[in-house]
Amino acid sequence: MVLNYIWLAFFAVAFVVALFKFVVFQDYTIFEGLLNSTFENAKTGFELSLGLTGVMTLWLGIMRVGEKAGVVELLAKAINPLFRWLFPQIPEKHPVQGSMMLNFAANMLGLDNAATPIGLKVMNQLQELNPDKEKASDAMIMFLVINTSGLTIIPISIMVYRAQLGAAHPADIFLPILLSTFVSTLVGIIAVSLYQRIRLFNKTVLAWLGGFSVAAAALIYGLTRLSDEMLSTVSTAFSSFILLSVIVFFFGRAFVKKINAYEEFIEGAREGFQVAIRIIPYLVAILVGIGVFRASGAMDAFISALSWTFEHLGIDTSFTGALPVAMMKPLSGSGARGLMIEAMNHYGPDSFVGRLSCVLQGSTDTTFYILALYFGSVGIKKSRYALTAGLLADFAGIVAAIFISYLFF
Repeated sequence: MVLNYIWLAFFAVAFVVALFKFVVFQDYTIFEGLLNSTFENAKTGFELSLGLTGVMTLWLGIMRVGEKAGVVELLAKAINPLFRWLFPQIPEKHPVQGSMMLNFAANMLGLDNAATPIGLKVMNQLQELNPDKEKASDAMIMFLVINTSGLTIIPISIMVYRAQLGAAHPADIFLPILLSTFVSTLVGIIAVSLYQRIRLFNKTVLAWLGGFSVAAAALIYGLTRLSDEMLSTVSTAFSSFILLSVIVFFFGRAFVKKINAYEEFIEGAREGFQVAIRIIPYLVAILVGIGVFRASGAMDAFISALSWTFEHLGIDTSFTGALPVAMMKPLSGSGARGLMIEAMNHYGPDSFVGRLSCVLQGSTDTTFYILALYFGSVGIKKSRYALTAGLLADFAGIVAAIFISYLFF
């Protein structure tokens, strides 16, 4: 219901702004621009869905092989102590725990193409446990908010863009992104835990969070010791190695267990294709709403108003040049990525705004997109407090990114 109001608000605000431009400034092309935006974004939504089909088909097929080979069960056993606290509604050692771990690992490594289809698989598994098929369960909301918080250890794509645009040290945004996204994830987990009355202050949760922090620090230290020329190559090679290792291990274990990997892959792939087709209307709807909001100039007007407000409050406005990325990221990942690149091109990749744009891009994820995609894939109509908790995590990540960037840069 909340998403419905926000979606309608995109159109309402866009129309009011366009009407104002038409009457006051006699902008006779504004409505044509809005109309073209609806067609362009509908096409984009459809193309994104079709483009996602191949990746989803591949990874859901591989996940099916992993499930039948017992790999997912092994992961579930390993992380069961932590998940027992964060997801008390999920039965102990349920296979969905292993799927969740793969999804979180892919997100932390910046492997978006792998994380999305696995995440959709998780939502389907959680829907099987959900007693009310139209209302998001507590486990679904916790999983979704952790995803929207965008916990990232290796922001591969951001480093590659910085290297391509000539940044002196492409990895200098490593630690700021890690700290910012950690704040975002932590706030998201706390927010959901308060709603669900989950007790977080226990040895198990603290041990896991501490272990992840140490591992992340060691990885960051190792990568930042590389030369700028080697950073992009090593990061890409490392990610590819992780993905190929997962595939080989899954199929290798299937061979040892004497599982018909080919037939199981086909079954999983067929499911992936069906899910991809099912999400087309959800993607088209949300992208069209965002598109008209942008085309009307409402986003630019909002950023200008914020800049004016901060300036008159005596607050340094150096960060306002990167605010479009912060505002767009919860709405559209590709849009925020384009704004990040634009900021680095305009201000320079090593400028404060250029670096801050990168940190903002990596500090959180596309909440509206993920909510529409994940819930839409299983037919959830009542998102409950998922959007509120997700936006709280986004806000925390954005604020942390700004303060941490001031500290570092």
